[in-house]
Amino acid sequence: MKIITFGVFDYLHLGHIRLFKQCRQYGDYLIVAVQHEDFIRKFKPDSVPLYSTDERVEMLQAIRDIDEVIVYETVTTDFLAGLDFDVLALGEDHVGPRWDKIIDYCNEHNKKVVRLKRTPGICSTDIKLRLKR
Repeated sequence: MKIITFGVFDYLHLGHIRLFKQCRQYGDYLIVAVQHEDFIRKFKPDSVPLYSTDERVEMLQAIRDIDEVIVYETVTTDFLAGLDFDVLALGEDHVGPRWDKIIDYCNEHNKKVVRLKRTPGICSTDIKLRLKR
């Protein structure tokens, strides 16, 4: 079974590694989609990427739990329609109307959706704040 998860993965940390390990519990082929830096700069102007898209792809490709890395701008049903996957792994922060549509799409197309827990005490935002001190 192929599982896919999405993220920026700019400040790669232990929480991300644990996320990938959680994903592997639901499938034997893990696809990690990394958000393109141009989209981040355009739609999240307060979030300046530390690493380029290519650098983040390279780091993710070096992780043994990941089988494939792809680049995306934003998750839409059209984007998902072009992918071969069985399970969509979402984090606890993937909520709201846009994600409701994504979940509906998955349900309509026999794709399983799983919610994965965050690693307590670890997040990219906190890392960025600590580095600014």
